[in-house]
Amino acid sequence: MNVAIKPVAVVAPRGTRRIRPVIRRRIRGRGGSDAGMTTAEYAVGTLGACALAAGLYKVATSAAVLEALAGALDRALRVA
Repeated sequence: MNVAIKPVAVVAPRGTRRIRPVIRRRIRGRGGSDAGMTTAEYAVGTLGACALAAGLYKVATSAAVLEALAGALDRALRVA
């Protein structure tokens, strides 16, 4: 069975205009939503992350936490 496939022409729907890609990108760029952070937001976010990490480091290396971890590890090894 020999079936010929005919190419179909793509036509824009009525009432729409074809806009060149460069113009379309410019139109989308105006007044669009902010997709990312600005440099100042990155700086504030980085400082906040560093402050949180420093606080967690201080807590994790405190004598009470290290003693509790050592005790838990000792009990776990003693049970087995």
